[in-house]
Amino acid sequence: MRHVDDLCRIAASGGGLDLTGTVYLVPELMRIAASASSKRAQIIIDGKNLQTDDLVKIGAAGQGCVLFKF
Repeated sequence: MRHVDDLCRIAASGGGLDLTGTVYLVPELMRIAASASSKRAQIIIDGKNLQTDDLVKIGAAGQGCVLFKF
């Protein structure tokens, strides 16, 4: 599993990420999503085990760059 700082750098450079099958905390996912929003990189997150409020926070941080899989 990659470090969150590395994922943020990749996303901020425009690289899309599929984070399904990984385990990150909600604040970490928010940080990655926010990094992706600057270059409109696509982030895919498994949303099955997350609360709706957390999904909303992550989605807002990503400003349209996050796709949730259920």
